[in-house]
Amino acid sequence: MIHPAPPLALYVHLPWCVRKCPYCDFNSHPQRGALPYDAYVDALLADLDGDLRDFGDAAAGRELVSIFFGGGTPSLFPADAIARLLEGVAARLPLADGIEVTLEANPGTVEHGRFEGYRAAGVNRLSIGVQSFDDGMLARLGRIHSSGEAERAVQEARDAGFDNLNLDLMYALPQQDLAGALADIERAIALAPAHISHYQLTLEPNTAFAASPPPLPEHDEAWAMQEACQARLAAAGYAQYEVSAYARDGRRCTHNLNYWRFGDYLGIGAGAHGKLSGAGGVRRRWKTRHPAAYLRDAATPARIGGDACVPAAELPFEYMLNALRLIDGVPAADAAARTGLDAAAFAPALRTAQARGWLETVDGMLRATPLGQRFLNDVIALFLPPR
Repeated sequence: MIHPAPPLALYVHLPWCVRKCPYCDFNSHPQRGALPYDAYVDALLADLDGDLRDFGDAAAGRELVSIFFGGGTPSLFPADAIARLLEGVAARLPLADGIEVTLEANPGTVEHGRFEGYRAAGVNRLSIGVQSFDDGMLARLGRIHSSGEAERAVQEARDAGFDNLNLDLMYALPQQDLAGALADIERAIALAPAHISHYQLTLEPNTAFAASPPPLPEHDEAWAMQEACQARLAAAGYAQYEVSAYARDGRRCTHNLNYWRFGDYLGIGAGAHGKLSGAGGVRRRWKTRHPAAYLRDAATPARIGGDACVPAAELPFEYMLNALRLIDGVPAADAAARTGLDAAAFAPALRTAQARGWLETVDGMLRATPLGQRFLNDVIALFLPPR
């Protein structure tokens, strides 16, 4: 039994983009002609209605702490479509005071004046996908914007009243060196966003880069970039609170923190995933991936691509996969509280990790040590179910 229920968030997937990037393994689909904005908002609300019916007390009436529009490229959608969706959500679920509402934006898709419309619609946080400020690198990554367009997008967002801005950056890019990675960080810091996400480029299956790999920095080179960029961000006032996330005081991402703390979230949209806790344990649901099928089936059970309770043997791994990404860790008692398991289910792996110097408990907080952070995949693997 999981009680009390953890915080609840909403993820909204808008699956279209202008062009698929060669490294992208998200459920995104290049735009072909005019997008069905109104029909898709109708589908999203029908999908939400279905989930609220299906999940019953596990979801109905629970307050939302955050809403996140991801993609794809959500900034392809006009502000009035975003506004109608948010109005529909507010009519179905209570919203927390000060709810965080994030929308991802691509600098190459933002028309002049659109940020003002998003702000008026209720969006109060923007995540701008810059990736690099090196125009040659942006071309290698298949991005549709230039560094100048990225800087203009940040200024337009500020002019529209957004003070809660995240910039997405990547490092260990094709043929990138340490100086190049630090140059990107310097350009980002100069724009003074509230939050910076800094991800290592990895080759994911079923992507163009996986099929034809570009020359990437070696592991030790990538680690040197990570350490140097962490130090520069810290010196500029950006505290690292998760493996890839850095924020000024009071600007940590509520939505992502809820994921990492094993909170609950509804997922609506093509390919969206959700997680709900209840008397039956932890339940995951995901939606059919292709936009055409989703639009056709959103008001029916056929919208569901899969739905299953997480087996108890897999819950320690699922929990630690998220929680150990947090630099400060999580309350040690939360492992049992958020999974409904007895603390004994975690004990053998915890003992091993602590004996190797990978995990520690300080003032009631379970966290990875600096050594554990470097070998985090190995730490998390200890919690896999026995074969």
